[in-house]
Amino acid sequence: MSMSSKASPAVASVACTLAAGLLTLLLLDLGPLSAPMAWHIGAMNVAAPLAALAVAPRLPPGDRPVAFWMVCVLQIVLLWGSHAPSFHHALMKPALATAAHAALFAVALAFWTLLLDRMGRSAWQALLALLLTGKLACLLGALLVLAPRPLYTGAELADQQLAGLLMVTACPLSYLVAGVVVAARLIAGAGARVADAG
Repeated sequence: MSMSSKASPAVASVACTLAAGLLTLLLLDLGPLSAPMAWHIGAMNVAAPLAALAVAPRLPPGDRPVAFWMVCVLQIVLLWGSHAPSFHHALMKPALATAAHAALFAVALAFWTLLLDRMGRSAWQALLALLLTGKLACLLGALLVLAPRPLYTGAELADQQLAGLLMVTACPLSYLVAGVVVAARLIAGAGARVADAG
C-alpha cells in the first residue's frame, strides 16, 4: 500500500475537523473550559495527524502491534484522566496545563503515526482502534454535556456543555471519518480480491 493511500484516513480526519473548528471559532464565543477544549482538539485531531504524515514514512521497518495498542490505551487513559475534576483543577496552573497539552499531543502523534503504519499491515486493527477511541471520546463529551451541574470548580454549566459539544462534534469528524475511510478501503480491497479470484 502506497504512503498516499495509507495517509488518506489522517487527511480526511484533519480536513473535516479543521473545517468544523474554523467555523466554530468564527461563530461562537468560547469560555474558560471550551477555549482550552478547542485547543486540545486542534492539537490531538489536527496537528498530531498532520505531524504523523511526516513521521510515519520515517519509521524503521518492523511490525509494532503491541506498541500500537499500548499507545491507543495510553491515549484513552490520558484523555479521560486529564478531564477528571481533581486533575483538571491542578491544570489551572499554566505550567501543568502546558505539560498536559504537550503529553496529549505527544500520545496523539504516536497514535496517528502507528495507525498509519498499521494501515499497511493490518487495517482492521487501525479501524478497531479508531472506533474504540472515537466512542470513548464521544462518551466523555456526552458526560460533559449531560451532567446536571458543573463538574469543575468555578466552571459555568453552559461553558462545560459547550466544551462537551465541541468534543462530541470533533470525535465523529476525526476518528469516525478516518474509520469510514479505512472501512471503505477494506471493502474495496476485499471486493478486488473476490473479483480476482473469480
